[in-house]
Amino acid sequence: MDFQEQSQLNDTTAFSNLLANRTTVFTLAIACGLAIANVYYNQPLLADMSRSFHISVQQVGFIPTLTQVGYATGLLFLVPLGDRLERKQLIIKMFGLLSCTLVAVAISPNIIWLGVASFFLGFSSIVAHLILPFVAQITPPNQRGKVIGTLMSGLIISVLLARSVSGFVGKLMGWPGIYWISAGVMIVLALAIRQQLPENRSSSQMSYPELMQSLAHLTYQQPVLREAAFNIALIFCAFNVFWVTLVFLLESPVYNYDSQVAGLFGLVGLVGAGTSSLVGRLVDKWGARRVVGIALCFALSGFTILWLTGTHLMGLILGVIILELGMHSAYLSNQIRVYNLVPNAESRLNTVYMVINYSGGALGSLLGSYSWVIGKWNGVCALGLFLLSLAAILHFGGRRK
Repeated sequence: MDFQEQSQLNDTTAFSNLLANRTTVFTLAIACGLAIANVYYNQPLLADMSRSFHISVQQVGFIPTLTQVGYATGLLFLVPLGDRLERKQLIIKMFGLLSCTLVAVAISPNIIWLGVASFFLGFSSIVAHLILPFVAQITPPNQRGKVIGTLMSGLIISVLLARSVSGFVGKLMGWPGIYWISAGVMIVLALAIRQQLPENRSSSQMSYPELMQSLAHLTYQQPVLREAAFNIALIFCAFNVFWVTLVFLLESPVYNYDSQVAGLFGLVGLVGAGTSSLVGRLVDKWGARRVVGIALCFALSGFTILWLTGTHLMGLILGVIILELGMHSAYLSNQIRVYNLVPNAESRLNTVYMVINYSGGALGSLLGSYSWVIGKWNGVCALGLFLLSLAAILHFGGRRK
């Protein structure tokens, strides 16, 4: 038996063991979710941060932008290491670094420190994208949608709860409170991973410079990778345009709510998160590209409802549910398209996909603040629909193979 066949056999065995141990699967889902949640804690807290540092809404809008730029940078420079290094130790070390950056954010004495610390917080929050490519690699293609969808359900639920929890903790303890709590949680997760996650050594012998060079090569050679990445980048850009401005709408005279209520709106999106496993099964049955088209229709409908009825509470809730459903369905479906392209390159394919995706998200965070300053809620919704229309043109006018 040659090395490749032995590797495939080991992957199959690892897959069976992983599914058989529900505690390990649960731990992986929690680790993915709570790591990436750190990127989103600041969204319901922006108004509190602006008051704390005595700065304008436009100035504080750079904080989520810097966090997501840092996240995209971490995806670019750290995630490819998953195709080269032993993943367990890499994940544990990233949790340790993440805990340190959370403390740095919590003790920020001024907006400059907060901006730099937020960048490094995003940079070190990429643990989920060390875990997901590993699971995709050892999962048979005909089950990949179901398995990744199950993990993504846990991840998305954590992201949505992040907004609610941070808003609630911010109300009780001030905005630094959530970062102190999360720093401790990251240490606990590192210990849990150390106990439960098996070692997983890559068969790749590529050097780090070769890994980085291969990113450009994969991007050039894979048109589906480019299409999926820019499609989700536009959708995520529109998504963040909404979320970074929601707190300003809720605190405006239209509603007169506080950051805690803004965070609670994350719970509304649980409807979309709960369907991730179903979306994964639909991808296995119908194909990822078709599901992406359906997801785009949902996202466009959600933003239309937000524009027409967003100043009424029930209309706002309905719009959030449909927008969340469209966003997460498109994210999952496009990600599965990418994982299916080149065997044994899942981490690097995921790197290209996620770097472009979060670059779009960072742009959306920045544009959202400016659109609110310029046009208030009408400006936010007009920008969101414009971005989603570009995504629809890219998708429906693109390749079908």
